[in-house]
Amino acid sequence: MPGNKTVSDSHIFQFKNCRILRNHSIFVEDLWVRDGKIIDPEKLFYVEKGYADFQIDCKNAIIAPGFIDVQINGGFGIDFSSNFDDIEGGVQKVAKGILQHGCTSFCPTIISSSKEVYKKVLPKIKIKAGGRDGAEILGVHVEGPFISKEKRGAHLLENMATYDNGFSDVLDMYHDISSVRIVTLAPELPRSLDVIREFVDRGVVVSLGHSMASLSQGEEAVKHGASFITHLFNAMLPFHHRDPHLVGLLASYKHPPDLRIIYYGIISDGIHTNPCAERIAHRTHAKGLVLVTDAIAAMGFPSGQHQIGPQLIEIRNKRAMIAGTETLCGRLSVGYRCCSCNGTPQWYTSHWNTND
Repeated sequence: MPGNKTVSDSHIFQFKNCRILRNHSIFVEDLWVRDGKIIDPEKLFYVEKGYADFQIDCKNAIIAPGFIDVQINGGFGIDFSSNFDDIEGGVQKVAKGILQHGCTSFCPTIISSSKEVYKKVLPKIKIKAGGRDGAEILGVHVEGPFISKEKRGAHLLENMATYDNGFSDVLDMYHDISSVRIVTLAPELPRSLDVIREFVDRGVVVSLGHSMASLSQGEEAVKHGASFITHLFNAMLPFHHRDPHLVGLLASYKHPPDLRIIYYGIISDGIHTNPCAERIAHRTHAKGLVLVTDAIAAMGFPSGQHQIGPQLIEIRNKRAMIAGTETLCGRLSVGYRCCSCNGTPQWYTSHWNTND
Protein backbone atom coordinates (compact mmCIF):
# COMPACT_ATOMS: atom_id res chain seq x y z
CA MET A 1 0.00 0.00 0.00
CA PRO A 2 1.45 3.41 -0.94
CA GLY A 3 2.61 5.47 2.01
CA ASN A 4 1.31 8.88 3.01
CA LYS A 5 4.00 11.38 1.92
CA THR A 6 3.00 14.24 4.24
CA VAL A 7 6.42 14.18 5.94
CA SER A 8 8.82 12.70 3.42
CA ASP A 9 8.78 11.96 -0.28
CA SER A 10 11.19 9.08 0.24
CA HIS A 11 10.06 5.48 -0.01
CA ILE A 12 9.39 3.52 3.18
CA PHE A 13 10.62 -0.06 3.38
CA GLN A 14 9.18 -2.63 5.77
CA PHE A 15 11.39 -5.66 6.44
CA LYS A 16 9.11 -8.51 7.56
CA ASN A 17 9.75 -11.95 9.07
CA CYS A 18 13.15 -10.90 10.36
CA ARG A 19 15.15 -11.17 13.57
CA ILE A 20 16.75 -7.98 14.88
CA LEU A 21 20.09 -7.93 16.70
CA ARG A 22 19.89 -5.29 19.43
CA ASN A 23 21.70 -5.02 22.76
CA HIS A 24 23.28 -8.49 22.40
CA SER A 25 19.87 -10.14 22.04
CA ILE A 26 17.62 -11.24 19.20
CA PHE A 27 14.15 -9.73 18.79
CA VAL A 28 11.53 -11.03 16.36
CA GLU A 29 9.92 -7.93 14.89
CA ASP A 30 9.64 -5.90 11.70
CA LEU A 31 12.10 -3.17 10.74
CA TRP A 32 11.06 0.08 9.05
CA VAL A 33 13.53 2.17 7.04
CA ARG A 34 13.33 5.53 5.23
CA ASP A 35 16.23 7.47 3.72
CA GLY A 36 18.57 4.75 4.94
CA LYS A 37 17.52 5.32 8.56
CA ILE A 38 15.48 3.15 10.91
CA ILE A 39 12.20 4.84 11.84
CA ASP A 40 9.63 4.37 14.60
CA PRO A 41 6.57 2.60 13.13
CA GLU A 42 4.25 4.03 15.81
CA LYS A 43 5.12 7.57 14.76
CA LEU A 44 4.67 6.55 11.13
CA PHE A 45 1.22 5.07 11.77
CA TYR A 46 -0.30 7.46 14.26
CA VAL A 47 1.37 10.79 13.46
CA GLU A 48 2.17 10.61 9.75
CA LYS A 49 -0.69 8.23 8.92
CA GLY A 50 1.74 6.46 6.65
CA TYR A 51 2.38 2.90 5.48
CA ALA A 52 5.15 0.97 3.77
CA ASP A 53 5.75 1.50 0.07
CA PHE A 54 7.62 -1.78 -0.19
CA GLN A 55 7.55 -4.94 1.95
CA ILE A 56 10.55 -7.27 1.98
CA ASP A 57 10.24 -10.83 3.29
CA CYS A 58 13.50 -11.62 5.15
CA LYS A 59 12.52 -15.29 5.65
CA ASN A 60 13.76 -15.35 9.26
CA ALA A 61 17.17 -13.85 8.46
CA ILE A 62 19.00 -11.75 11.04
CA ILE A 63 19.35 -8.02 10.45
CA ALA A 64 22.42 -6.67 12.23
CA PRO A 65 24.76 -3.68 12.02
CA GLY A 66 27.59 -3.99 9.51
CA PHE A 67 30.56 -6.03 10.69
CA ILE A 68 34.07 -4.61 11.11
CA ASP A 69 36.96 -6.97 10.34
CA VAL A 70 40.28 -5.77 11.76
CA GLN A 71 42.25 -8.79 10.54
CA ILE A 72 41.73 -9.99 7.00
CA ASN A 73 44.71 -11.03 4.88
CA GLY A 74 42.90 -11.05 1.56
CA GLY A 75 40.19 -12.89 -0.31
CA PHE A 76 38.76 -13.65 -3.74
CA GLY A 77 42.24 -14.59 -4.97
CA ILE A 78 43.85 -11.40 -3.63
CA ASP A 79 46.70 -11.59 -1.08
CA PHE A 80 47.49 -8.22 0.49
CA SER A 81 51.03 -9.34 1.34
CA SER A 82 51.98 -10.12 -2.24
CA ASN A 83 54.06 -7.76 -4.32
CA PHE A 84 51.53 -7.59 -7.15
CA ASP A 85 51.03 -4.86 -9.72
CA ASP A 86 47.45 -3.64 -9.20
CA ILE A 87 47.45 -3.27 -5.41
CA GLU A 88 44.72 -0.64 -5.33
CA GLY A 89 42.49 -2.74 -7.60
CA GLY A 90 43.07 -5.85 -5.50
CA VAL A 91 42.13 -4.11 -2.27
CA GLN A 92 39.02 -2.68 -3.89
CA LYS A 93 38.03 -6.15 -5.16
CA VAL A 94 38.09 -7.46 -1.60
CA ALA A 95 36.31 -4.35 -0.30
CA LYS A 96 33.47 -4.94 -2.72
CA GLY A 97 33.36 -8.71 -2.24
CA ILE A 98 32.98 -8.67 1.53
CA LEU A 99 29.92 -6.44 1.42
CA GLN A 100 27.77 -9.43 0.46
CA HIS A 101 28.86 -11.08 3.73
CA GLY A 102 27.78 -8.16 5.91
CA CYS A 103 31.24 -6.65 6.41
CA THR A 104 31.11 -2.88 5.91
CA SER A 105 34.60 -1.83 7.05
CA PHE A 106 37.94 -3.57 7.42
CA CYS A 107 41.68 -3.35 7.98
CA PRO A 108 43.66 -4.98 5.14
CA THR A 109 46.25 -7.08 6.95
CA ILE A 110 49.82 -7.62 5.80
CA ILE A 111 51.67 -10.49 7.43
CA SER A 112 55.45 -10.56 7.98
CA SER A 113 57.03 -9.53 4.69
CA SER A 114 60.24 -8.18 3.21
CA LYS A 115 61.16 -4.50 3.16
CA GLU A 116 60.51 -4.47 -0.57
CA VAL A 117 56.92 -5.65 -0.13
CA TYR A 118 56.18 -3.07 2.59
CA LYS A 119 57.75 -0.32 0.49
CA LYS A 120 55.54 -1.14 -2.48
CA VAL A 121 52.28 -2.15 -0.79
CA LEU A 122 51.84 0.12 2.23
CA PRO A 123 51.79 3.48 0.37
CA LYS A 124 49.14 2.16 -2.02
CA ILE A 125 46.57 1.10 0.58
CA LYS A 126 44.69 4.26 1.37
CA ILE A 127 42.09 4.94 4.04
CA LYS A 128 38.84 5.19 2.13
CA ALA A 129 35.18 5.74 2.95
CA GLY A 130 32.80 2.89 2.19
CA GLY A 131 29.64 2.77 0.13
CA ARG A 132 27.80 0.68 -2.41
CA ASP A 133 31.07 -0.02 -4.26
CA GLY A 134 32.91 -1.46 -1.27
CA ALA A 135 33.49 -1.64 2.46
CA GLU A 136 35.31 1.20 4.20
CA ILE A 137 39.09 0.85 4.45
CA LEU A 138 39.98 1.84 8.01
CA GLY A 139 43.74 1.52 7.64
CA VAL A 140 46.33 -1.24 7.48
CA HIS A 141 46.99 -3.90 10.09
CA VAL A 142 50.68 -4.92 9.88
CA GLU A 143 51.00 -8.32 11.56
CA GLY A 144 54.74 -8.68 12.05
CA PRO A 145 57.56 -8.99 11.20
CA PHE A 146 58.54 -8.07 14.78
CA ILE A 147 57.22 -11.29 16.26
CA SER A 148 58.52 -14.47 17.89
CA LYS A 149 60.25 -16.96 15.62
CA GLU A 150 58.91 -19.77 17.80
CA LYS A 151 55.32 -18.58 17.40
CA ARG A 152 55.47 -17.31 13.83
CA GLY A 153 52.79 -19.76 12.63
CA ALA A 154 52.45 -19.42 8.85
CA HIS A 155 54.82 -16.43 8.69
CA LEU A 156 58.06 -17.11 6.84
CA LEU A 157 61.14 -17.40 9.04
CA GLU A 158 63.28 -15.32 6.68
CA ASN A 159 60.95 -12.36 7.19
CA MET A 160 61.29 -12.25 10.98
CA ALA A 161 62.93 -9.06 12.32
CA THR A 162 63.90 -7.28 15.53
CA TYR A 163 64.20 -3.59 16.45
CA ASP A 164 67.63 -3.56 18.07
CA ASN A 165 67.89 0.18 17.32
CA GLY A 166 64.37 0.95 18.47
CA PHE A 167 61.78 2.72 16.35
CA SER A 168 64.28 3.64 13.65
CA ASP A 169 64.32 -0.06 12.69
CA VAL A 170 60.52 0.02 12.47
CA LEU A 171 60.58 2.96 10.08
CA ASP A 172 63.34 1.32 8.07
CA MET A 173 61.25 -1.83 7.73
CA TYR A 174 57.84 -0.34 6.91
CA HIS A 175 59.11 2.72 5.01
CA ASP A 176 55.68 4.44 5.21
CA ILE A 177 53.36 4.04 8.21
CA SER A 178 50.89 6.80 7.36
CA SER A 179 48.15 4.25 6.62
CA VAL A 180 48.99 1.86 9.49
CA ARG A 181 46.31 1.72 12.20
CA ILE A 182 47.15 -1.58 13.96
CA VAL A 183 50.48 -3.34 14.49
CA THR A 184 50.97 -6.83 15.91
CA LEU A 185 54.25 -7.40 17.74
CA ALA A 186 55.75 -9.71 20.36
CA PRO A 187 56.28 -7.76 23.61
CA GLU A 188 59.18 -9.94 24.79
CA LEU A 189 61.51 -8.68 22.05
CA PRO A 190 64.24 -6.29 23.25
CA ARG A 191 63.22 -2.59 23.19
CA SER A 192 59.55 -3.49 22.70
CA LEU A 193 58.35 -1.07 25.38
CA ASP A 194 60.00 1.89 23.66
CA VAL A 195 58.52 0.83 20.33
CA ILE A 196 55.05 0.38 21.83
CA ARG A 197 55.11 3.89 23.33
CA GLU A 198 56.18 5.41 20.02
CA PHE A 199 53.44 3.61 18.08
CA VAL A 200 50.79 4.70 20.58
CA ASP A 201 52.02 8.30 20.45
CA ARG A 202 51.55 8.14 16.68
CA GLY A 203 47.95 6.93 17.05
CA VAL A 204 48.60 3.29 16.13
CA VAL A 205 46.87 0.51 18.07
CA VAL A 206 49.44 -1.97 19.41
CA SER A 207 48.31 -5.59 19.48
CA LEU A 208 50.23 -8.37 21.20
CA GLY A 209 50.56 -11.65 19.36
CA HIS A 210 52.72 -14.33 17.75
CA SER A 211 54.48 -14.29 21.06
CA MET A 212 56.21 -16.31 23.78
CA ALA A 213 55.50 -13.59 26.35
CA SER A 214 54.73 -14.24 29.99
CA LEU A 215 51.82 -12.53 31.73
CA SER A 216 54.18 -10.02 33.38
CA GLN A 217 55.68 -9.11 29.99
CA GLY A 218 52.18 -8.65 28.62
CA GLU A 219 51.20 -6.48 31.58
CA GLU A 220 54.26 -4.25 31.06
CA ALA A 221 53.32 -3.89 27.39
CA VAL A 222 49.80 -2.84 28.40
CA LYS A 223 51.18 -0.29 30.86
CA HIS A 224 53.12 1.23 27.96
CA GLY A 225 50.03 1.46 25.74
CA ALA A 226 49.28 -1.92 24.14
CA SER A 227 45.52 -2.42 24.06
CA PHE A 228 44.77 -5.44 21.87
CA ILE A 229 45.62 -9.15 21.56
CA THR A 230 45.90 -10.76 18.12
CA HIS A 231 43.82 -13.93 17.61
CA LEU A 232 43.66 -15.02 21.25
CA PHE A 233 44.89 -18.58 21.95
CA ASN A 234 46.52 -18.87 18.51
CA ALA A 235 50.29 -18.32 18.08
CA MET A 236 50.96 -17.73 21.78
CA LEU A 237 51.84 -19.79 24.82
CA PRO A 238 48.77 -21.54 26.26
CA PHE A 239 47.16 -20.69 29.57
CA HIS A 240 48.95 -22.18 32.59
CA HIS A 241 47.80 -21.77 36.17
CA ARG A 242 51.21 -20.48 37.33
CA ASP A 243 51.72 -18.20 34.34
CA PRO A 244 48.63 -17.55 32.21
CA HIS A 245 50.79 -15.78 29.58
CA LEU A 246 49.01 -13.33 27.27
CA VAL A 247 45.67 -15.08 27.83
CA GLY A 248 45.86 -13.87 31.43
CA LEU A 249 45.50 -10.25 30.32
CA LEU A 250 41.75 -10.87 30.09
CA ALA A 251 41.62 -11.11 33.88
CA SER A 252 44.63 -9.02 34.95
CA TYR A 253 44.18 -6.28 37.56
CA LYS A 254 47.40 -4.51 36.60
CA HIS A 255 46.04 -2.42 33.75
CA PRO A 256 46.72 1.32 34.09
CA PRO A 257 43.68 3.32 35.29
CA ASP A 258 43.44 5.30 32.05
CA LEU A 259 43.07 2.09 29.99
CA ARG A 260 39.48 1.04 30.45
CA ILE A 261 39.53 -2.21 28.51
CA ILE A 262 41.79 -4.74 26.77
CA TYR A 263 40.41 -5.99 23.48
CA TYR A 264 41.21 -9.34 21.91
CA GLY A 265 40.52 -10.91 18.54
CA ILE A 266 39.19 -14.45 18.18
CA ILE A 267 38.98 -16.54 15.01
CA SER A 268 35.64 -18.15 15.73
CA ASP A 269 35.38 -20.81 13.03
CA GLY A 270 35.39 -23.98 15.16
CA ILE A 271 38.83 -24.80 13.71
CA HIS A 272 41.27 -22.21 15.04
CA THR A 273 39.54 -22.03 18.42
CA ASN A 274 37.37 -24.60 20.17
CA PRO A 275 33.89 -23.23 21.01
CA CYS A 276 34.55 -24.10 24.67
CA ALA A 277 37.61 -21.82 24.67
CA GLU A 278 35.53 -19.10 23.04
CA ARG A 279 32.94 -19.35 25.80
CA ILE A 280 35.64 -19.19 28.48
CA ALA A 281 37.04 -15.99 26.93
CA HIS A 282 33.59 -14.49 26.50
CA ARG A 283 32.50 -15.22 30.07
CA THR A 284 35.79 -13.91 31.42
CA HIS A 285 35.88 -10.65 29.47
CA ALA A 286 32.90 -10.23 27.17
CA LYS A 287 33.37 -6.51 26.53
CA GLY A 288 36.79 -7.02 25.00
CA LEU A 289 35.84 -9.67 22.46
CA VAL A 290 36.40 -8.75 18.80
CA LEU A 291 35.62 -11.36 16.17
CA VAL A 292 37.98 -11.52 13.20
CA THR A 293 38.00 -13.69 10.12
CA ASP A 294 41.77 -13.86 9.45
CA ALA A 295 40.56 -14.75 5.96
CA ILE A 296 43.13 -15.46 3.24
CA ALA A 297 43.26 -15.17 -0.55
CA ALA A 298 42.13 -18.79 -0.91
CA MET A 299 38.76 -18.01 0.62
CA GLY A 300 36.23 -19.97 -1.43
CA PHE A 301 38.85 -22.06 -3.25
CA PRO A 302 38.30 -25.84 -3.66
CA SER A 303 40.30 -28.55 -1.89
CA GLY A 304 43.86 -29.09 -3.10
CA GLN A 305 47.08 -27.07 -3.29
CA HIS A 306 47.15 -23.39 -4.20
CA GLN A 307 49.97 -20.85 -4.53
CA ILE A 308 49.20 -17.81 -2.37
CA GLY A 309 51.96 -15.23 -2.69
CA PRO A 310 55.20 -16.94 -1.65
CA GLN A 311 53.38 -19.78 0.14
CA LEU A 312 52.05 -23.06 -1.17
CA ILE A 313 48.97 -23.88 0.85
CA GLU A 314 46.82 -26.96 0.98
CA ILE A 315 43.10 -27.06 1.64
CA ARG A 316 42.00 -30.23 3.40
CA ASN A 317 38.72 -30.82 5.21
CA LYS A 318 37.84 -27.11 4.97
CA ARG A 319 41.15 -26.19 6.62
CA ALA A 320 43.85 -24.05 5.02
CA MET A 321 47.34 -25.23 5.98
CA ILE A 322 50.88 -24.69 4.80
CA ALA A 323 51.42 -27.50 2.30
CA GLY A 324 53.01 -30.57 3.86
CA THR A 325 52.33 -29.42 7.44
CA GLU A 326 49.51 -29.17 9.96
CA THR A 327 50.05 -25.42 10.47
CA LEU A 328 46.87 -23.41 9.96
CA CYS A 329 47.33 -20.31 7.82
CA GLY A 330 44.00 -18.53 7.91
CA ARG A 331 40.28 -18.75 7.28
CA LEU A 332 38.51 -19.90 4.14
CA SER A 333 35.31 -17.95 4.75
CA VAL A 334 34.26 -14.44 5.58
CA GLY A 335 30.55 -14.91 6.28
CA TYR A 336 28.80 -14.71 9.64
CA ARG A 337 26.71 -17.02 11.77
CA CYS A 338 25.11 -16.83 15.18
CA CYS A 339 26.79 -18.43 18.19
CA SER A 340 24.54 -19.29 21.12
CA CYS A 341 25.32 -19.72 24.80
CA ASN A 342 22.79 -21.95 26.57
CA GLY A 343 20.35 -21.40 23.72
CA THR A 344 20.39 -17.60 23.98
CA PRO A 345 22.36 -15.65 21.36
CA GLN A 346 25.03 -13.64 23.16
CA TRP A 347 27.48 -12.60 20.47
CA TYR A 348 28.13 -13.14 16.82
CA THR A 349 30.94 -14.89 15.05
CA SER A 350 32.58 -14.12 11.73
CA HIS A 351 31.00 -17.13 10.06
CA TRP A 352 27.33 -16.51 9.34
CA ASN A 353 25.44 -17.84 6.29
CA THR A 354 28.11 -20.33 5.21
CA ASN A 355 27.90 -24.09 5.07
CA ASP A 356 31.26 -24.98 6.58
